[in-house]
Amino acid sequence: MTLEAEPIEHPADLARRLNGRLRAADPQTILEVAIDTFGDQLAVVSSFGAESAVLLHMAAELKPDIPVLFLDTGMLFGQTLDYRQQLAHRLGLTGVRDLRPRFDDLAMGDPGAELWKSDVEACCHIRKVLPLDRALEDFSAWVTGRKRFHGGDRLRLAVVEEADGKLKFNPLANWSKSDLDGYAVRHGLPQHPLVPFGYPSIGCWPCTSPVEAGGDLRDGRWAGSQKSECGIHTARPAGVPTNVGGDI
Repeated sequence: MTLEAEPIEHPADLARRLNGRLRAADPQTILEVAIDTFGDQLAVVSSFGAESAVLLHMAAELKPDIPVLFLDTGMLFGQTLDYRQQLAHRLGLTGVRDLRPRFDDLAMGDPGAELWKSDVEACCHIRKVLPLDRALEDFSAWVTGRKRFHGGDRLRLAVVEEADGKLKFNPLANWSKSDLDGYAVRHGLPQHPLVPFGYPSIGCWPCTSPVEAGGDLRDGRWAGSQKSECGIHTARPAGVPTNVGGDI
């Protein structure tokens, strides 16, 4: 008697099923399901930015050794690099991985480290998109800290989605700024050191500015341009190479 193999659920179908199940769930439940479903094939992607401590604390409570992918672009604020070290130690996260752009990508595409002045899309591609794409080859799913209240394309953010053949979990999608702040206070989580100076969203220093009181949280990112995302959350066509810096 020959046993038939169980059919493998397509990532898009699995995403729809899990999103239907979890769309109203609390963030901790969403994270638990993600970890139970994917185990060591799941990673958290974190900028260690203004709102990162909440998701990282939740992850540390459930799985302290979960892989945490941190994009060290070479252009981050020194305060972010210090915060990454201090927060990971404080929370007991043992799986933080620093992802850096390849030397040959920089040599070909940004030898003078001034590409941000002329082509921010290409700069983000070399310093963020390519390193993350390479790292995610080892995983089947990943967790982001995106929320709907950030606006723009994030207004329609699903709790679970499929992108480029992998599942993306957005446990904080339903949460408001007050939800985040309340959680941080209850658990005594430290702020990013730039937040008190008017930085509610923090990326690379050349492309991040303080936001005036009452402004949108992401107004300080790529101020004066139409850009609102670095590119790691933008679907890319199948077959786009991830191992060459010239494809920018």
